[in-house]
Amino acid sequence: MTTPIGETPPVTFSKHFPLLEAEEGKKNMGPGFPQRSVLKVFLMIFCPSLVSPLHFHMTEREQKCFIEEIPADTVVIGGYWTRLYDEPKDEYLPATQHLNISVAARAPDDQLILSHTKGSKGKFNFTSVSSGEHKICLQPNLSQPLSAGLIVVVYMDIQSGQRTINYTEVHERDRLTVLQLRVRQLADQVQQIQKELIYQKSREEDFRATNRHIYMWIYWWPILRFVFVVAFLMPITAG
Repeated sequence: MTTPIGETPPVTFSKHFPLLEAEEGKKNMGPGFPQRSVLKVFLMIFCPSLVSPLHFHMTEREQKCFIEEIPADTVVIGGYWTRLYDEPKDEYLPATQHLNISVAARAPDDQLILSHTKGSKGKFNFTSVSSGEHKICLQPNLSQPLSAGLIVVVYMDIQSGQRTINYTEVHERDRLTVLQLRVRQLADQVQQIQKELIYQKSREEDFRATNRHIYMWIYWWPILRFVFVVAFLMPITAG
């Protein structure tokens, strides 16, 4: 992966949890303030998806791919945004309207499960059919060539499984209490853990099969070599 230059724009808390941003702006706490405070602490502790996105540099027509180990029947959501980096001036510039990003995702059997081209900023999502290593590739497409010294900087964030669920929206939509919201999240976590266990079990079976194959060759190779040597030397000794 290309070594990133510059700093990644921070992922703000209010971006993921607008409910908390609205509450922080309220000067009048009101009688329901303790309940809102408890909800705020709950979301901060039990929603660990606040991570800075990775970023990397790409030249025109260059493709970069990432491998994600994903269990079967798992939702994957990704987002990306871009800007330009001027190497001679060592400064960042906004992305041009001529820049598009092509996104493709392939299943472990190399089947294409996602392919689309959008602008300099966009989102993508897919649901895995089988467990294993999924390949997610990004490639910039420009209708006009970039000026000399400019390269594309892509910022990308990928979430899968239970992390794709926005519990702030669930809380507002279903009008759940803090306890009900926690039970809902625990149920989602249990379901995700079950999928992970099934995937790990299949990997262990593949590993054991590989070990058996290797041990078989370790056992039979000296015997086959001995038979070959005897078959080669018998005509010589007989002559």
